[in-house]
Amino acid sequence: MVVAVIAVVAVGLAAWALVRPAKTSSSADSATPTYTDAQRADSKAKICTAFNTVRTGVSQNTNLVPPGGPDDVTGALAVAANARLSLYDGGQYLLARLDPSTAPELADAVRAFGNTLMDIGAASTAGAQNSDPQQAGRLRDADAANTTITNLCK
Repeated sequence: MVVAVIAVVAVGLAAWALVRPAKTSSSADSATPTYTDAQRADSKAKICTAFNTVRTGVSQNTNLVPPGGPDDVTGALAVAANARLSLYDGGQYLLARLDPSTAPELADAVRAFGNTLMDIGAASTAGAQNSDPQQAGRLRDADAANTTITNLCK
């Protein structure tokens, strides 16, 4: 008799567990994490420093002139390779330095800039010229993101 009562209770509990509504998390559990002002300031300083490093590297490496002049094929290839490398790696570097506590507006602009730099570098590696309409669009997007981030990092 005791075994039958235990079995009925167990079946009842199992049935109740199946039909009850799923527990929803409290608003505190599902809320976006909050960060202190110091954390936000540190993440801004970190990503703005990384941005300035990347911007400087990309500018220097995409404006180099082959050491032997326009007839220096090897030098021209080396300059082009450095430009592509600075674009692609600069984008990766920025994305890797992005902290979760970075303000959303700045984080979104940095993501857009980093991804656009990688797109420009990859397309260049595939032979796209700056005059190609798609590549020209990427370059305009990078310039716009550059301006946005520069203003946000002031």
